[in-house]
Amino acid sequence: MRRMSIPAGQGNVLALALLSLLVGVGSGLIGAVFRLALDQADRLRDAVILCAHGVGLGVCIVVGLCAAAAALAAWLVRRFAPHASGSGIPHVEAVLNEEIQLARFRLIPVKFIGGLLAIGSGLALGREGPSVQMGASVGHLVARLFRRSWPDCRELFAAGAGAGLATAFNAPIAGAIFVLEELAGRFEPRMAIAALGASAIAISVGRIFVGDTPDFQVEALAYPAAVTGPLYVLLGLVAGAMAVAYNRALLGALSAAELLKALPVELRAALVGAVIGLFAWFMPDIVGGGDPLTQRALSGAEALAALPLLFLIRFALGAVSYAAGTPGGLFAPLLVLGAQLGLLFGLLCQLAFPGLPIQPAGFAVVGMAAFFTGVVRAPVTGIALVTEMTAGFTMLLPMLGACFAAMLVPMLLRNRPIYDSLREHTVRRDRELRGQMKTAA
Repeated sequence: MRRMSIPAGQGNVLALALLSLLVGVGSGLIGAVFRLALDQADRLRDAVILCAHGVGLGVCIVVGLCAAAAALAAWLVRRFAPHASGSGIPHVEAVLNEEIQLARFRLIPVKFIGGLLAIGSGLALGREGPSVQMGASVGHLVARLFRRSWPDCRELFAAGAGAGLATAFNAPIAGAIFVLEELAGRFEPRMAIAALGASAIAISVGRIFVGDTPDFQVEALAYPAAVTGPLYVLLGLVAGAMAVAYNRALLGALSAAELLKALPVELRAALVGAVIGLFAWFMPDIVGGGDPLTQRALSGAEALAALPLLFLIRFALGAVSYAAGTPGGLFAPLLVLGAQLGLLFGLLCQLAFPGLPIQPAGFAVVGMAAFFTGVVRAPVTGIALVTEMTAGFTMLLPMLGACFAAMLVPMLLRNRPIYDSLREHTVRRDRELRGQMKTAA
């Protein structure tokens, strides 16, 4: 019987596809456990705050614990894995662009524990940053174990990052799109195969632990009336302008942190943690990753009068938290701000145009995608992510119009996508670290 042979190129693709499934298993498992651990950390923080209100000087206990947790997270990063600082997505992009070298595998436990301490203590950071970077490291580990070439390693590295995002938000399509639109910046067939395989398996594994329902529950939304279309475009313009302000605030907070280099990074993180602790004492619902805040906005549970203050507080906390030097992402805080901005805009439109069939919750959904697009400049990822997280399929057309406008404003103002700026910051910091290591040697 004649033996059939597989062409070398196809065999290589087949091996890549099979390994991507293994990457998905690892990324999905780590991402799901990280989500569950963060849920427990949030419950523990709330319980501590509640108990502290019943004792004297309880505020000092809460502030001290938040400061200590943030400082410990920053120490872990500085001592064991400097590239675990911040979101991790800029580091992944820099590695894929061959601007810096791959990090050591000890980044995974540092990112996990550090992210748990930072976000669990109340810093306004997202779970997706650690999940993305840990997933990318899983992809690197699989490639090393099976002795793959750099092209395969690169594709598995990116696929693991996408699987991490998919698990963080229970959004498999967004995870795969994120790899191609944001990480690669173009469509690469081999990377697409790896990303789709890894994201699909990661979600299958993750849903065993976290369930298969969308992250946010939104009332059934009717298809928006055509007459309200211009309002969604106007929301996109507003979201684009606010996205420019947010990008500048983030970079400004990082610049301010660099001016305080004379202070140990642990002390800087402790100061940020102490500020978060004060907010947690007086307003415990507004700290942390922010999923409850997003859910309240999507449910229309926020009062119109309170929304501007809540938005401004989370706006400031997000920028300050990111500058603390601890692990934590940007996506979840962006979704909070987008939902609040969209709800505020929708409620104002409802007052201004009482005769129009306006759904404030629909504006909150669209605001999430628009604000995300304005900051990150990845509209397809934003639309897919929000649609999967809210099951808001009826809002696809308004999302397109709003994201168009949200992209346009920052481009006209020549504001760079946030991850381009953060990647440069990561590369510059990597050079400084290498210089310090050479000096010490």
